Amino acid sequence: MTSSSLLHTKMSQTDRGYASKRSLRMPMAKGAPCLALIGCDGAGKSTLAADLTKRLNRLAPTRSVYLGLGTGDLGRRIGQLPVLGPIAERFLTGKAKKAHDGAGKRLPGLATASAMFGFSLLRLRRFRQVLAYRKRGIQVVTDRYPQAEVAGTFDGPSLAWTRKGSPLVKKIAARERALYEDMSTYQPTLVIRLNVDADTALARKGDHERAQLERKLAVIPTLLFGGAPIVDVDATLPYHVVIATILDAAARYGLQGL
Repeated sequence: MTSSSLLHTKMSQTDRGYASKRSLRMPMAKGAPCLALIGCDGAGKSTLAADLTKRLNRLAPTRSVYLGLGTGDLGRRIGQLPVLGPIAERFLTGKAKKAHDGAGKRLPGLATASAMFGFSLLRLRRFRQVLAYRKRGIQVVTDRYPQAEVAGTFDGPSLAWTRKGSPLVKKIAARERALYEDMSTYQPTLVIRLNVDADTALARKGDHERAQLERKLAVIPTLLFGGAPIVDVDATLPYHVVIATILDAAARYGLQGL
């Protein structure tokens, strides 16, 4: 079995039933559309989210919401602290990498698992903000979008529910999975999948590991986001071409803008 196939094990019918039993029963997202930007690091999600929000906001109220975990930015901020900052950054990065890498390994310890679950709770909070905006008739452009299909660094659960671990950590993993199952029931109006190759991604994100980027590039095309419409965009093209292509697609799905 290839490393790629190990990374995207699909949910069984039993797995899908698991979600409904633990639904958070969040209010239905009605009203304004939501445009979700997904893609590997280096695809340009953050820059595009900001620019698209400005353009769409000219004709209709539009907000941008970041739906990533934010662990990378937190680690970089910690690393800038004097004396112990770099040491703490290396420790946290190592813990996160160990927790995410590979299939078939054990779940992390209680402290690491609790921290990862905490980041997922912060993501849930931002996700609820998306739902609130949509209910108020405000369009939303999201940088990333949560999914419940694959665990790891793909905007899914941080804790792989298929791994072995202590009973308490397994309960945390199950609870985290339930959060993502719930969020994934709220489809975005349109998913824009920004495609880049490994060389481009590495050139734009020189502080990332090539192997990590390649794993993301292998998994992202397999994600379905609950059956939401997905439009593929070549993010290696000139920027003005990329943003024009996205705006054209967005207009076809009801987002208003210039």
